[in-house]
Amino acid sequence: MQIGKDFIGVSCGAQIINEKKQILLMKRSKKCKNKPGYWMNAGGKVEFFEKIENAVKREVMEELGVKIKILKLLPVLDDIKTAEKQHWIAPQFLCKITKGAPRNKEPEKCEEIKWFNLEKIPKKTTKTTKNGVREIKKIVK
Repeated sequence: MQIGKDFIGVSCGAQIINEKKQILLMKRSKKCKNKPGYWMNAGGKVEFFEKIENAVKREVMEELGVKIKILKLLPVLDDIKTAEKQHWIAPQFLCKITKGAPRNKEPEKCEEIKWFNLEKIPKKTTKTTKNGVREIKKIVK
């Protein structure tokens, strides 16, 4: 059985902002099966018996090498990927970096990391990330 296909999966995401009200995004590698070349926030799947808050902190450390503080839970999304025949529940968290400088720790999955103004995110950004940015704009003014 496969998570997200045979039963609904649970993922988590960190919408990381800085003091300039910019968001940190990662560009998916061309080698990725799902959305290659798209920009997205850090995150991944929640492991069995893992709290969502711990999962998002773990994923950010694995992908970017930084510690984060969770500021707020953003609205939870159904991430339904019709073409891939997948369904995920995707809680996103507004976060800030508390220790370290972000770096690409998974170059096989991510081509680039970059800060973007909330009003100028790339067109090729994943749906869950776009939804998170929309919610952040309501909070951060």
